Amino acid sequence: MKRVTVVGSGFAALTALRKLRKLDPDLEITVVSPRAEFVYLPGLIWVPSGIRSGDDLRLPLEHYFSVNKAIHRQAEATGLSEDGRTLQTTAGEIENDGLIIASGGRFLKKLPGIEHAITPCEGIEAAKRIRDRLHELEEGTIAIGFASNPKEPSAMRGGPMFEFLFGIDNQLRQEGRRDRFTLIFFTPAPKPGARLGEKAVDGLLAEMRKRDIETHLGHKMKGFTENKVMTEGGEFDADLILFMPGMTGNQWFDNTPLPRSPGGLVQADALCRVEGMERVYVAGDSGSFPGPAWMPKQAHMADLQALAAAENLHAELNGRTPEKRFRVELVCIVDSNNSGMLVARTEKRNLVMPSMRAFHWAKRFFEWWYLRKFR
Repeated sequence: MKRVTVVGSGFAALTALRKLRKLDPDLEITVVSPRAEFVYLPGLIWVPSGIRSGDDLRLPLEHYFSVNKAIHRQAEATGLSEDGRTLQTTAGEIENDGLIIASGGRFLKKLPGIEHAITPCEGIEAAKRIRDRLHELEEGTIAIGFASNPKEPSAMRGGPMFEFLFGIDNQLRQEGRRDRFTLIFFTPAPKPGARLGEKAVDGLLAEMRKRDIETHLGHKMKGFTENKVMTEGGEFDADLILFMPGMTGNQWFDNTPLPRSPGGLVQADALCRVEGMERVYVAGDSGSFPGPAWMPKQAHMADLQALAAAENLHAELNGRTPEKRFRVELVCIVDSNNSGMLVARTEKRNLVMPSMRAFHWAKRFFEWWYLRKFR
C-alpha cells in the first residue's frame, strides 16, 4: 500500500486529502498537524462585530478524517530527510512514498515594536482581541495596514485588511460612534490592492474617501510603538493598530533540504512539484510558484494548487508523468459587514463589481457551502 503524508490542516491540506482519497480509495494517507481542527480564516473579519464567534469558525476534523479514511498524527513537523521520504515530527518519524507540504506560511515579525500591533489573520484569538479593544475604546485613532515580504512581494495577504477597515468603519457607524474615531489606512504600496487590478484600486480608494478614512500610502515601514505608527514618510498616533506583515516560510523548513525562494518559501514549479525533489509537492502559503505578479495568497488559490498537487502526486505514484497545472485565479468579495465588492481576475480578464448588499450575503452563503463538508 502506497503511503502519502500531508503536512497541515488548512485549506490546501484538507483539499489535497479529499482529492487524494477520491483518486485512490486504498491509499494510506497520514495528516500531520498540531490539532485536528480547521479554522475558517476568511470569517475572522466578522468576529469584531459579533456576526461570527470563534466557535463558529473552529471546526473539529475527526469526522472529516474518518470519512476520508485518513490517519491524523497530532504533531508539528520539525525536519525532512534528504530524499523527502521521512518527515521528522515532534511525535517521531513518519515514512512516506509521497509528500504534500501545506503547512501554511509564517508572518514576518521583524519590524521594531511589532508586538504592539495585532495581526488579524494569526487566528481567532487575534480577532477576539480586536473585538475587545473596539469595545474598550470610547474614542481615538485606529490604524489599519499591511506590507509585503521585501524579498518576495507576492508573499502577502492584504485583502482581509480592507475588510477589517471597512467592517470596523461600518460597525462604528451602526453603534453611533464613528464621529469619535479617526480611521487611517497605511501601506508602503502607493496603490493598495494592485493585485486586484486598477479598477479595484480606484474603487477601494474611492470607498475610503466616501467613508472619510485617511490614508498614508507609499512610505516604507520603520516600526511601531504602543500608540504610534512610524514610516519613512512620517509617523502618526494610533490607539489601536492592526497590521498584516509579509509572509515567509515555516521555521521547520530551515531543517530540511527543501529549496527556498528569495522570500523563504518552498520553491515549486507550475505543477506544484518541489524543485529537485522526487514525489514532494507544495500547495498554498508554504510555496512560491511561477505565475503573474498578481497571483494571490488566498484560500481559493491554495485549493487550486492543492488539487493540482494531489493529482500530480497520484500520477507519479502510479508510474505516470504528472501534467496537471494549477489554474491561476483570484476571486474575492471585499466585505464590509453588510455589503461587498466583487473582484475576479484571471490571465485574460479582470472583473470588478461595485459594493452591493447581495455580495455580503453571497460571501456568507459560500462560507456555509464550504464548511458543510466538515460538519
